[in-house]
Amino acid sequence: MVFKPINLSKCCLEKARLNQSREICNLINLTYRGEEGWTKETHIVQGKRTTQHEIESTLVNPDSHFLVVNHQQQLAACIYVAKEQDSAYIGYFSVHPSLQGIGLGKYVLKQAEIFAIAHMDISKFVMFVVSQREELIAYYERRGYSRTGIIEAYPVDAGIGVPKVSGLTIEYLEKVL
Repeated sequence: MVFKPINLSKCCLEKARLNQSREICNLINLTYRGEEGWTKETHIVQGKRTTQHEIESTLVNPDSHFLVVNHQQQLAACIYVAKEQDSAYIGYFSVHPSLQGIGLGKYVLKQAEIFAIAHMDISKFVMFVVSQREELIAYYERRGYSRTGIIEAYPVDAGIGVPKVSGLTIEYLEKVL
């Protein structure tokens, strides 16, 4: 897939439609488990990151929202925001590898935060990241997220891929409002 240049000032983050579940699933798997882009995890995790069924389940959950950026009739980026008690959980954050590095990710994350603050009664954002992805943790730290010190074993039974390296862990990050 080749995109023409994207004008960030004309981007629009909007709620995903149920009929976009396959496209969202494909983008997430490409972003995390594909061969291009700086967000890939193929060197440490193998297998799919998600399934279409999982995406469909989140799309019909009234406490969660998939937000997307469409560009040239194709999915350019997506992010998931779900209310969990007093927090907004951020997940499935994906920008097409050919559009990474131009600021689209910063835009999507910021707009998702604005959406969550406006539509959910929250006091913080939470997410988890593979601990060994220092560059990804640094990306989130530059956007105001902090390490919580909570580190757990990689959730092998969660169906989000199989570690290729031993000792893989996930780390929780938060951004307090």
